[in-house]
Amino acid sequence: MNKTELIDAIAANANLTKVDSKKALDAFIKVVATTLKKGDKVALVGFGSFAVSKKSARTGRNPRTGAVIKIAAKKVVRFKPGSDLTAKVK
Repeated sequence: MNKTELIDAIAANANLTKVDSKKALDAFIKVVATTLKKGDKVALVGFGSFAVSKKSARTGRNPRTGAVIKIAAKKVVRFKPGSDLTAKVK
């Protein structure tokens, strides 16, 4: 499912227009991104939680040449599904 299909599904399930659904989805994405950037966590009970974790710097190998390369430290977004979501997928 891509973003357009998700907007259509939200509009159909919530009896909203596609424009309102797009605004709601865009607002959700913006709020989650802003919150994660500040270092906070977003927890939606039953659905899951979004959090930022740090990956430390490490060494790796270029698969083509076999040369050792340095991989820089970075922050990554993690999603941990909630129990309700996990149960619905099974």
